[in-house]
Parts: sequence; C-alpha cells; structure tokens
Amino acid sequence: MNVSRPQVDSLTRCSWCGTDPLYVKYHDEEWGKEVHDDRVLFEFLVLESAQAGLSWLTILKRRENYRRAFADFDPVKVAQFTDENISGLMQDAGIIRNKLKIEAAINNAKLFLKVQEEFGSFDKYLYSFMPEGKPLQNTFANAKEIPARTELSDAISRDMKKRGFKFFGTTICYAHMQATGMVNDHILSCSFR
Repeated sequence: MNVSRPQVDSLTRCSWCGTDPLYVKYHDEEWGKEVHDDRVLFEFLVLESAQAGLSWLTILKRRENYRRAFADFDPVKVAQFTDENISGLMQDAGIIRNKLKIEAAINNAKLFLKVQEEFGSFDKYLYSFMPEGKPLQNTFANAKEIPARTELSDAISRDMKKRGFKFFGTTICYAHMQATGMVNDHILSCSFR
C-alpha cells in the first residue's frame, strides 16, 4: 500500500511570524513588499495605530472587521466620520474599542488627505524621506538584529506628529515602513526576502 506523506514546508521564514497561518500568510505575501497605493498605505496607518500596545496578530485577526468598520479604508469617507460613527465603533466588538485610537484614525484620515493635497500622494510624502526615494534593503542575519526604530522612522514620525497625526510614534512608524516595504527586513536566509 502506497501511503502519501504530508508535504513538508521547506521554506525558511523570519522567526517572528511563528506558525499561526494568518501570521505566516501575512509574512509570505505582504510584509516587506513595496506598496505605493495610497489606500493600502492608509489601511496600514489605521491598523498600525490600532496596534499600539497590542500584538500585530491581534490586529491581523480583526483586519476584515476594520475594513468593514472603516469604509474599506477610504480616507475620504473616514475623514467624514461623526460622533455617531464613533459611538457605533465603540460598540463594534470586531475592532479594538479604544476611543482614542478610533478618534485618531479619523483625525489621521483628515491629515492624510491634507498630505495628499500637498505632495500629490501620501506615497510621495513618505518616499520624500527615503534616500534617493527608494526603499532600503537591510541585510540582517537574524531577527535580533532588526531594530524597533531608526533615525529615519524618528524623522518621519516627528514630521507626522508636527502635522498632528496621532498614535504614530517612531516604533509604529518603523512597523509601518516594514509592512509597506519601505524597508525590507526579511532576514538574509528567509525564502521570502
């Protein structure tokens, strides 16, 4: 009798993603890949801000709920949210019901639109900080080498705070940069580098 064995995943991944299927999918398909679509950049702005003080997996598990609750991450629609919307979101068990974070998402949507107006796109604004306007390809051998913040994330975060953005400190900024491929922090041995 010929017994088929389960296929073993022989790919090497960054250790931070562990074995949770959602985390692995995010690592394999999104993290570190360049994004220049403003709507996706806004999505990560909302999600990264919501993540402050929580694990990224907690937010990933609620991502579809956030998509529904925040108008498919349309910054124009989110910027128009009212106190009534905030009250509704505070009752939504599918998202993190933190009033400050919800208000920050609305505030940040308004500021996101101002940045788009000033720079032509949020993407152009972010990449105006990047050396030669290009993403950084880091060469870390293991996850312990990956920083939580850099001078670049300090500068972007500082400028965004001056503009009035909330819940976007340097650590959250660096996570946003990693998520959207402004920096590639996949370790050298990672199959998805």
